[in-house]
Amino acid sequence: MSSDTDPSERPADLRHAVARYADRLHGGIGTGHHVASPLGAWLLLAVAASAEPGAGELAGALGMPPDRAAAHARGLLAAPPTAVAAAAGLWTQLDPDRVGRWRSRLPATVPVGPVPGQAALDAWAAERTGGLVERFPVQVDATTVLVLATALATRIAWWSPFDTAPGAELGGPWAARLRHVLRTPTRGHHCWIGTHPVAGDVAVHGTTGDGLRVTSVIGAPDVPAAAVLAAAHDAAAGSLPARSLFDLPLGDGPCWTVTQDPTGPSGEQCTALLPAWSANSRHDLSRPELGFGAAAAALVPEVDRWTAAQAAVARYGRRGFEAAAVTGMAVMMSARVEQSGPRRDAVLRFGHPYAVVATVTDRGPWHGLPVFSAWVAEPEDADDAETGPGPRR
Repeated sequence: MSSDTDPSERPADLRHAVARYADRLHGGIGTGHHVASPLGAWLLLAVAASAEPGAGELAGALGMPPDRAAAHARGLLAAPPTAVAAAAGLWTQLDPDRVGRWRSRLPATVPVGPVPGQAALDAWAAERTGGLVERFPVQVDATTVLVLATALATRIAWWSPFDTAPGAELGGPWAARLRHVLRTPTRGHHCWIGTHPVAGDVAVHGTTGDGLRVTSVIGAPDVPAAAVLAAAHDAAAGSLPARSLFDLPLGDGPCWTVTQDPTGPSGEQCTALLPAWSANSRHDLSRPELGFGAAAAALVPEVDRWTAAQAAVARYGRRGFEAAAVTGMAVMMSARVEQSGPRRDAVLRFGHPYAVVATVTDRGPWHGLPVFSAWVAEPEDADDAETGPGPRR
């Protein structure tokens, strides 16, 4: 099978397309505290391309030909990873012939049915996200002829839970606001200082639960959020080079402190201090560059109006991470329906706004995909007792 039709042969192609879509989505959201799922929005467009594979106007938003995106959508929905629940649905009042054509093209896991009421859509969102998203993000009414949606959700426990530390150790403007922060334990977490071509030197922390890795990246306070998010995607993809601590000056940097012990064992080591955080966001997806207008027109050429939005939630704490996003699009028609030496150590301090990206570690079509991403601007206290979702059976 050719690489144009087999998505498993082009994982980098898909990761690049989703990362580029993430730049576009987060760029429009701005620098306020938020969480989003660029993959959830991208996947909805790819499902629309499955239904109407000739929708060439979707290529710009998808970052690839629509038929290739549709192939990726089929692969992703057919084999979700252990850490991420994934679902999509299409509901429509259009004529049976058109629905029949769509049904034959859509991924087999996408159900097709009549447009339900708002309460039923709310129930679908809650069921597909384990109760994390309780309300469907768009409203339907008597003029709605089509609803297309995706849902993504994860709930993991860290393999190595964080320790805690006094908030004053965090440094920066958040230190005085927090009684306790998260401190990396001796094992199971990875910290380094990397260099990005736009963001410059950044501090990186990453840790893992079953099937999901969450990467946090912070730059100097004056580095634009878009550059830090780009660095976070590179770090999550394993393409952000690390700097040796011996190449950095001793003392305080923009978000770390480097020290040297001439008497200790040789080498270098980083630890990190981060706040706990949670976010509950709703995003309007009506900007033309996000592609939903093109998707609506491809599915219903006689469309009168359409709306698209995403509801996303996340919580990051001492014991684990949970996140979910429901992306919805509704189409309305008001008319007729149709190395050696001294030792160096660094403490990385996430004490001002920073970026977070969660990627899948399972092998398969989801490997390396950024499922959720966030800009953390509102830290929360990390209690010594229970912080974060932890495992839920």
